[in-house]
Amino acid sequence: MYIAILGRQPALGVAELECLYGAAAVRWFGAQAATITSDTFAFERLGGSQKAGRVVLELRGNWLAVSRQIVRRYSAQWQGASHKITLGMSAYGFSATAREVQKTGLILKAKLRASGTSLRLIPNAAPALNTATSHHNKLGRSPHHIELLVVRAQDGRVIVAESVGAQNISALAARDQARPRTDAFVGMLPPKLARMMVNMAGPLVQPSPATKHSAPRPVLLDPFCGTGTVLQEAFLLGYDVCGSDLNPKMVSYTSENLAWLQRRSAAATPGAVQDITQADATTHQWADAQQLSAIVCETYLGQPFSAPPAPTKLSAVRTMCNHIISHFLTNLRPQLSPGTPLVIAVPAWRGSDGQFTHLPLITQLEQLGYQRRPLQHVRLTDLCYYRENQVVARELLVMEVMK
Repeated sequence: MYIAILGRQPALGVAELECLYGAAAVRWFGAQAATITSDTFAFERLGGSQKAGRVVLELRGNWLAVSRQIVRRYSAQWQGASHKITLGMSAYGFSATAREVQKTGLILKAKLRASGTSLRLIPNAAPALNTATSHHNKLGRSPHHIELLVVRAQDGRVIVAESVGAQNISALAARDQARPRTDAFVGMLPPKLARMMVNMAGPLVQPSPATKHSAPRPVLLDPFCGTGTVLQEAFLLGYDVCGSDLNPKMVSYTSENLAWLQRRSAAATPGAVQDITQADATTHQWADAQQLSAIVCETYLGQPFSAPPAPTKLSAVRTMCNHIISHFLTNLRPQLSPGTPLVIAVPAWRGSDGQFTHLPLITQLEQLGYQRRPLQHVRLTDLCYYRENQVVARELLVMEVMK
């Protein structure tokens, strides 16, 4: 069993896990973590989890009781080790201070020193190490660089896990800002959200070794490709990718960004770029669309706002967005095979009271030929990605073509 430390919007991370591993394999553990029971768990695929670890202890109690168990276990396990150990400790859901968490590490360090084991302890500025500290210290990435994730649920249950890694924030930042082409005017879809969306389309099924030369490879389409962020993440996750955009400049930007990514990742990814073309998503007919494995895109989000707009302005923008996206879905539906998964980001407008105004089409999806995929652990209304003081949120529709 594994435990994942979820991101800023935990519901999105749990939705991603449920779509990848199934509802039966995923459980909330407190408000900021989830457990996963799967032999195929792969943390590096995720976009919505900051860290993850392999569960080694399940306990109950406060920090003092749990820390004694940790010291007892690891002073025995690492006694007389011939190599230096780098250790970080992160506590979630406890009332313990950073100093108390650090003290546990110092007690363990002293016991190990007496047995001849050298331990370097990462200092705690907070009860839990931040993702950057864990990543830059390579915690969870080798047998000698270890982070203990100690998570307490509201009912007093405690999990101790050994980290399998932290989110690679350096690579995410490079794919966001270091690529050749960016454009703030078409929206800045974060790579980690794009990755979550690709994963919400479901687990990637590669051809078996026996059929890999004859079976079609999984192909993902982004009909609003912009600068190519969704296609980048899908490519890295193993999809062959194709995309289109109404703006020829965006087609050029996506092509350049994918070529840059291919040069950087040639030895690391099984994906390939099939086709990037200029097209109107509301009228275009895609070649071999019935063979597509998934559609993932950020649709037209409308005009950006720095403050909630006047009701008449909001109504006009909402009507325009609804018109474009409805026509896109109407055009796409007859081209796809029944059951084809779609994950699309559509706009939702956040008012000064924190309530969202949604597109009318949200309640008309079945009339358009689609049905939302039910999620057991997350309410569909929680699938809105936004930052504090952001007016235009991205509402994620996880759905499939009706049969």
